[in-house]
Order: sequence, then C-alpha cells, then structure tokens
Amino acid sequence: MSGITTASRECLPLLAAALDAAECGWHVFPLRPGTKRPALHGEAACPGTGPCADGHLKWEQRATTDPDRIRAAWSRTPYNVGVATGPSGLVVVDLDVPKDNSNGDAPCGVATFQALCERAGHAVPDTYRVRTASGGQHLYFTAPSGMRLANTAGTVAASVDTRAWGGYVVAASSALPTGAYEALCAPETAALPGWLLSILQPAPARPAGPLGLPAVNGSRAALAALNAECTNVTAAPEGLRNVTLNRSAFKVGRFVAWGDLPRQVAEDAFQAAGEAVGLSAAECTTTIRSALDSSLRTARPREAA
Repeated sequence: MSGITTASRECLPLLAAALDAAECGWHVFPLRPGTKRPALHGEAACPGTGPCADGHLKWEQRATTDPDRIRAAWSRTPYNVGVATGPSGLVVVDLDVPKDNSNGDAPCGVATFQALCERAGHAVPDTYRVRTASGGQHLYFTAPSGMRLANTAGTVAASVDTRAWGGYVVAASSALPTGAYEALCAPETAALPGWLLSILQPAPARPAGPLGLPAVNGSRAALAALNAECTNVTAAPEGLRNVTLNRSAFKVGRFVAWGDLPRQVAEDAFQAAGEAVGLSAAECTTTIRSALDSSLRTARPREAA
C-alpha cells in the first residue's frame, strides 16, 4: 500500500479502537505502546500549552472524545488505548486472574463474581465484556447518574476490583507482551445493578469517638471481647477492614454460641464499627452474618475452649 509506513499501519486498528470508544461517549487517552502506562507528560514536564494552557491536567482530565484530538494522537504512534472510566460515566468490574496461583486453588475473578451473583439471587449481568491480556475479564456498566464512585480493590470479593473515578481500563484492540485485549460482544453497557451498587456505595461518615455498646445481660468477658474486637475493626487500615471485620466477628461468635451474648447485639455492634470505617452497610451485613454463622457451627463447648 503506497505511502503507508509500517508504523502507520500499526496505528490504524488502535486509532479505530479509540474512535469507536469515543463514539460510545467514552473518554480515551494514549497509553505507551505495549504497556498499560499513560503516555501523557507529567506535571514536571508540562509545557503549559494546549489542554494544559490554564494549568497542568492529569490523564483523567485530558481524556477526550474529540475525534480530531484522537486522530492527532494516534496518527504516528501505535499507542494502546486507555478509557478513563469516571468521565466516561462507567464502572468497570475487573475480574482478575490470581497473580500467584501455583497450586491452582485460588478462584479466578470470573468464578468468584459468578458465585457472588448467585448468592445475590441474580444472573451474571449481560453487558459489554472485554477479555484482558492476562485472561481475566472487564465488565462495563453505566454508572448511576449523579453519583461519584471510587475505585475499589477486593471490596466486592477476592480477585474482583472496580474502576470508576480516578481509574482507567485498557480498551479492546490494545496489546501487551502477554496478550491482547479482545471485545467479547457489542459495546452495549447495562446499568450498574442495584445490589452491586449497595456494596460499592460509600457508607456515610460517622463522627469519630468511642463505640457505645448497649447494656445487656451477658458475661463481662463477652462484652469485653465484643468491645475489643469492635475497636480492632475501627482501627483496621484500608484494605484490611473487611478481613478484620470477618475475623473479629468470628472470634466473638463463640460467646453467642455459649449464650453469653445475644446475636443481635453482636451484629449491631459490628455493623456500627464496620460502617464507621467506610464499609458499606450491605458489605458489613454479609460479612458479619457469614462470620457468626461459621463461628456458631464450629464453636467448641465452653469446657473445651
């Protein structure tokens, strides 16, 4: 094909992918060829011109649906395509493949998410899917209007992350040394399911302060344990809060099994502690019930404890 260089031929499918995404209303920006890293300049190297004329703009702010800007960016360099999820009105569920699964016993994100949907009483949503270079999947959903959701890592389930404001995903037709991103269906996105939104929606901030436990009939040891474990939950660092809530509720479950503490008291106390550190109400309820159920099933008699 006369006049077309090898480089320009490599650009064509990626340019088409960027333009297709923009037609869907998705804001795109270039990623370095063969990688997932943004190809845009950083603040230290900002020329103060073009989109940055009034001050440095980061990749999320510079992502665009303008076909002229897209053609200019992808005309000579085969950049991979990044989709800025927040400005695009998207929430993308990232179903990952376990990074270190030498024994083959860690579930992949696809299987975990399918099980989560079944527990919620719903089928896996029918929406736009992209197979990732690692063999996982990206599920694209339309974000709720007027709601600014953040990224999550492990909040929904193991190997299930989400990308919203502050995040981006690699678009179909992009490629890494490990493989390509491939669209599995037409780019039609379903609305984010309500049950999933209830997990992702941040809990309202609660004023900091000591956790007040109700006065109940029960052993002093049970109330002391409940207070201590709720304190552990409120002190847990981000990323370990759900795990801490599960472990703490399980520990206190033995006092419920022995009849020293009403189950509802334990549930209410842990619910307050979990929501106080930003876990969603639905996430707290599910974790607490599961942990207490497991503890009640496995609790040894008081004499053997």
